[in-house]
Order: sequence, then C-alpha cells, then structure tokens
Amino acid sequence: MNLHGRATGRALLSDADNITAAGSLLKSRLAHRTSREEIFTTIHALRNQGLSCSEIGRRTGFPRRSIAKWLQFETPPDRRRAALKPTSPWYFEPFLSKSWKDGIRTGSALFRLIRERGYEGSQTHLQRLLAGWRRAEKQASDPKVAHEILKPVRDPETGHAISPVIAAALCIKPRGKLTPDQARKVDALKTGSPAFVTMRSLAMRFNGILRGREADPLPAWIDNAIETDLAPLVRFARTLNRDFDAVKNAIETPWSNGQAEGQINRLKTLKRAMYGRAGPELLRVRMLPFRHTN
Repeated sequence: MNLHGRATGRALLSDADNITAAGSLLKSRLAHRTSREEIFTTIHALRNQGLSCSEIGRRTGFPRRSIAKWLQFETPPDRRRAALKPTSPWYFEPFLSKSWKDGIRTGSALFRLIRERGYEGSQTHLQRLLAGWRRAEKQASDPKVAHEILKPVRDPETGHAISPVIAAALCIKPRGKLTPDQARKVDALKTGSPAFVTMRSLAMRFNGILRGREADPLPAWIDNAIETDLAPLVRFARTLNRDFDAVKNAIETPWSNGQAEGQINRLKTLKRAMYGRAGPELLRVRMLPFRHTN
C-alpha cells in the first residue's frame, strides 16, 4: 500500500517498505563494474588480434593513453580513492564497528564518541553509514524483506481500498479524535501494513514532544525514525537533525514567527485579488490597520 502526503503525491509508504536509494546506488555501481570488465575484455581481445592502441581507440572510442594503461593490467584496475580524513565517519570505521558490536547503536551516542576522538563531519554523514549497517543486518536476518510487496488495505465494512490520502490523514490523527468509521480504518491499516504501525507510532510520539514542550526526547525520536528505513521518515529526521537547535527552540520557547508569516500571506492575497484593478492607495487602505495614522 502506498500513502501519499496531501496533494503532492509524495509517497509516505512505498510498495516494498521503501526500498531506499542505497539499494539502487549499489545496483548501479555493480552495473558500472560489470561494464568496466566488459570494456577491459574487449580491449585485450582487440590487442590479441594484433591491433595497435590507436586502432583500438578508434574502434572503442577511448583515449589511446587509457587503452595503453589498461593493457598493462591483467584485471580491470580499481579506481583510486581519496585518503580518508577526519571529516568522514569511515575514518573512524574500526572504532564505530567495535562500538556497534558492543551494543552502542544510536546515532547521537556514536556521534558524541567520535567527536571526542576528532571527528569533524556532521551527524548526517554518520547516520548514512549506520543506515547501511542496519539495512545489511535486516536483509541478513530476513532476505525476503526487500522483495515483499504489500497488498492494498481494504475497509472491512465496505470492502473498498483505503485511499492513500485518507491513510496519510489517519496516520497523524490521535485515537481520541477518530470517529468510529475512522477508527475502523486505522485498525485495518495496522493489521494490513506493518509500516503504517511504525509510522503512526512515531507520529504520535512526535506530536507528544511538540505538545509537551520538551525537546529532551527528540534525539531518541530522530534515531528511531532513521532506524525504520522508511524513506520519508528518514528524510524528515535528518532534516530535524540538521536544524536541531532551531527545532529545539521552537519546541521549548513560546516565540513564533506565525504572526509575521500570516501578515505576509494576507498581503500577497490582497495584491493578487487587486492586481490590475486598483492602485497603491487602495492597497494601502486595505493593508494597513483602520486607525493607522502614519
């Protein structure tokens, strides 16, 4: 089942529980590797026919120097990789691997540990590394997870498939505000979609953090959201993590830019409604307060 956010059509739950972009990236790299091997074999076969490097270059379209270099190897040469620096979490891979095996698996805890050891990068880069480890463990424990296709969830009373828009709205609506019909649909979605259960649980927790005006549980929520491997949740959690200080202030302080944003929206609405019909004097009258004397 797919869940889409509002009218944008952006999927909240994908058919295969959000097979992430890392899987596609790995496939593309393997395909590129296979292509390099085929080119390498072709070059050596042409060389065995007695052709020169220039002639091989004309037939294959590759530079003569590249062909001459490849002919010096018996297997396709690996690309040179830049030396790891403290800005990369892979620089601390041995320490991270040991901590991971010791049971320290939250991104925030590992981030603090490697920062003490000189890590200069961001927590987002670290989370990407950890996400790959989590996916590898999940696929090793259950190889069928990546290929599971979820069927549409149907309303048990009407038999109709629950639309993505309705499912997305129900995902963020508290149980106490659900009508009997909506509660029935939520129960059906929980039964038919494990991903919906995870997403709704995290949505309710996030709602509690916002309404409780306490930002202390937020780091744990971000780590749990990233561990789900649900692409939209992972994106949202990483965005929160990048602007963590701003999000924390928004949760804990009473200040808001809502008034300024509301006035901007009001002004734009007035301009669009009056475009081509009136001048700045009427716009001034409609825009400024009634008793404005300036």
